Amino acid sequence: MVASGFVRKIDELGRIVLPMELRKSLQIEEKDSFEIFVDEGRIVLQKYEQGDLFTGELNNLVEYKGKKFSKATIVELASLVGLIKK
Repeated sequence: MVASGFVRKIDELGRIVLPMELRKSLQIEEKDSFEIFVDEGRIVLQKYEQGDLFTGELNNLVEYKGKKFSKATIVELASLVGLIKK
């Protein structure tokens, strides 16, 4: 883990402000979503990455109408409706 040198207090609503320098260097934009994990007493924030709607897979994704699907899921769905043979 790399020390950043930033210290922030939690406000009365439980919020923490991430410094602008940190947001820029990690390409964090307004309205980005984050997952929150606890690991051995540490709070870990990770930028949320939407995966395949059915499997959660994060590789080989195709976006369709705002939803993401892996190519494997597309092939499986196409075979279910008889468009292709597996």
